[in-house]
Amino acid sequence: MLRTLFIVFLLVPLIEIYFLIQVGEEVGAGWTIFLVVATAFIGAGLLRMQGLSTMHRAQVSISQGQLPALTMLEGLALLISGGLLLTPGFFTDLAGFLLLIPLLRQALIKRLIEKAQFSGYSSSQYHENSDIIEGEIVNKDDEHHLR
Repeated sequence: MLRTLFIVFLLVPLIEIYFLIQVGEEVGAGWTIFLVVATAFIGAGLLRMQGLSTMHRAQVSISQGQLPALTMLEGLALLISGGLLLTPGFFTDLAGFLLLIPLLRQALIKRLIEKAQFSGYSSSQYHENSDIIEGEIVNKDDEHHLR
């Protein structure tokens, strides 16, 4: 995991620098800066709309007595999307905009959930293989006074 994070933190800035240089050579430095700032503003507006929609769905789930687990994970994905959109660059903006697409975001979350379920023990396996003994505690003093 640490190795993967190291590679990500090394490669993402290099990719961003590459794209910024390429776009800067084509349209100029001023337009490149304008595009980076414009994508941040557009992304922030879209993020606000998606965030409000997600919050509304969570409130509806809670009012129906359901746990809005998927909706909460969508909120986390939107938080990550916002961080990516506010990071200057085109590569992170693309990743941030992709996370703003509800169907893509939900599919990614469901896939991560499925992958996580098979990475550990299920609760029934853990209970069967553990040294847990179910029982009751009975206080003898309370039982004696009741007779």
